[in-house]
Amino acid sequence: MKREDITLGNDDARAAVNDARDDAPRRGHSVEVRVPASTSNLGAGFDCFGLALRLYLRVRATVVPETSDPCRVRSTGEGRGTVLPNDEENLIFRAMCLAAEREGLSLPHVRLAVRNEIPLGRGLGSSAAAIVAGLSLCAALCGRELPDATLLRYAAELEGHADNVAASLLGGWVTACVREDGGVLAVKRRWPQDIKVVVVSPHDSLDTERARAALPREVRRSDAVHNIQRAALFCAAIEARADELLWEAMQDRLHQQHREHLVPGLADALATPRRPGLLGLALSGAGPSVLALARDNFDEIGEAVASGFRGSGVEATVRLLEVDEEGRRTRECAPLPATIG
Repeated sequence: MKREDITLGNDDARAAVNDARDDAPRRGHSVEVRVPASTSNLGAGFDCFGLALRLYLRVRATVVPETSDPCRVRSTGEGRGTVLPNDEENLIFRAMCLAAEREGLSLPHVRLAVRNEIPLGRGLGSSAAAIVAGLSLCAALCGRELPDATLLRYAAELEGHADNVAASLLGGWVTACVREDGGVLAVKRRWPQDIKVVVVSPHDSLDTERARAALPREVRRSDAVHNIQRAALFCAAIEARADELLWEAMQDRLHQQHREHLVPGLADALATPRRPGLLGLALSGAGPSVLALARDNFDEIGEAVASGFRGSGVEATVRLLEVDEEGRRTRECAPLPATIG
């Protein structure tokens, strides 16, 4: 889980690990963090709305001071066998190093055991979950309780936006706002338990940087007003349980039309017509997954959206997900064996 635009280099990482080792956590100290996946935007709420989902990244960090490597990573689940780094270049560890550097902490050499359910490059917040996991593990290993506001600031610095990281940290439906000084304001709001999320992920990943590059530098005022109106309408519709308003409330003009050509079949999937049980459709984050909010007929809705991709020869996985209301969870645990397989 790596992002090329993270500025914390190897020298900084090693310095964060090696400085002030006298107070480093004891050998075998082990903590585990569980972080949910997330979807963002939800249509018109571009870089604003985030929703945590019940797919999880679990990472156990164990202190191994006798090794010369600052970090070694063993991964299972989604992403295994890819080019993800298994050393200090891993995004989870880079987030640990950033927190240590910012807080003046002594980060020990660690072994990370990763179990990941979140598909990579599908618009479901895999990098946000990795960042939240790393920041949380650093704080837990070093005995430093970091406020949510601090974690969100560091996470947004690494991720480049706050919607996914806020949802993964806090759980539930979150509205996030980044201040001019880089601080993050986040409000967790009530999500109706009977509205489920059908996520259709094509077997074709999309790099976030490529999806961002597809967006225009300037937008028309009419398009900005369109999205402001519908983002406000989305909040009112959810809180008033006015299902009939959600279809219109999820119509976007800022990003989806610029990204729908990046993956074959995506435009057709987003154009899935209304049907019983389907409340609204949107691109999940930067894509290429498409999410559908629904109350029933989940199988039929998922297959209808998937057919948009399959018509262009792209297979797709359909997932029915509930909203995670807990967010990030950290616990102390028994140490793992001393070697990595």
